Amino acid sequence: MKKIIIALTLFTLGSTQAQVCIWNMKSLDKAKASNSEEVRSIIRDADKMLSKTIITVVDKEMTPSSGDKHDYMSMGRYWWPDPAKADGLPYIRKDGVSNPEIEKLDRYPLGDFGKGVETLSLAYYLTADEKYAKKAVENLKIWFVNEKTKMNPNMNYGQTIPGIRNGLGRGEGVLDTYTFVEMLDGVELLKKSKSFTATDQNAIKEWFTTYVNWLLTSSVAKEEQDAKNNHGTAFDVQLARYGLFVGNMDLAKIIVNDFPQKRLFSQIQPDGSQPLELARTTALGYSTFNLTHFLDMRQIGKVLNIDLLDAKSEDGRSIFKAIEFLNQYINKPATAFPYQQIKDWDGVQEKLCWQLYRVDQMLSKPRYAKYYHEKLKSGKKNTESILY
Repeated sequence: MKKIIIALTLFTLGSTQAQVCIWNMKSLDKAKASNSEEVRSIIRDADKMLSKTIITVVDKEMTPSSGDKHDYMSMGRYWWPDPAKADGLPYIRKDGVSNPEIEKLDRYPLGDFGKGVETLSLAYYLTADEKYAKKAVENLKIWFVNEKTKMNPNMNYGQTIPGIRNGLGRGEGVLDTYTFVEMLDGVELLKKSKSFTATDQNAIKEWFTTYVNWLLTSSVAKEEQDAKNNHGTAFDVQLARYGLFVGNMDLAKIIVNDFPQKRLFSQIQPDGSQPLELARTTALGYSTFNLTHFLDMRQIGKVLNIDLLDAKSEDGRSIFKAIEFLNQYINKPATAFPYQQIKDWDGVQEKLCWQLYRVDQMLSKPRYAKYYHEKLKSGKKNTESILY
């Protein structure tokens, strides 16, 4: 029943459009004032994008079973041809092992587009140079507005599996649009640009309004909404983020208020472990991945004056407890981890350290520097240091 109520209120409640950022704007402003190396790196990357034309959903060689190339299409990352079958169908799963066939469809172009808008909008904010905003808006219009190139606002064919469901996608495909969560921070920065007209802004808002409605009503999306692991977490983050972007505060409040019981306490055990993520072949990676979603939702909640860092169950489940469980493996060899992490041990540890750094930026008194200080100090600087 609640889902039906939410779907109806999408168009009838909360007309105020809120500005929300996952990024730490105080940290970004500090970096802007100092003209740090991270700032210069963003500008260099943005300069490279000025002369590039993005790849769109209509550029892929394959066509979804809908017959419409405007429909986004991707393939499940861990699915491979069955060697026991002459045609390889249906594909079989190899958890943690990526099939390079995914590069042929829309997944990477979508990610590149979203990241490009982030970079260009950051360069505009950091320099006030209109050329970066103009290019970012051009790309936004190509992806969301222009009739010949735009993506249809659905994920009906996301993360398909050859030989299964006659080409229809799976709920897991909704995760592919998570790149839009941070991209919309860039869109917020662009609103001060003369290149981003009210007409363009309304067109993009309309696209996301339609996409939110699809997320609330589609049977494919419901599969993701019902997921008990990181996929369900990411679904809620996306829906809340997009709800805020289109001005539906009521929808966002429902999702954030339900989040502790529905996602945190159901996925985090009293000892801080996340069993559904630890069951994967890249257990530390997926546990960190889910933590990232928890923290993204915390930032969204802050806009609504709800601090999810304060959420704690009667038996001690919380975001902090999840962090404590993961902390014990930082700066340890992979052999000290009693679960599977079949690849990229060092890289995943660095990603975890960036999330700990991020939490410290949220707190009045840092508490995790001893875990991440040396690893981040010796590692390659990146934009996380100014966006968190």
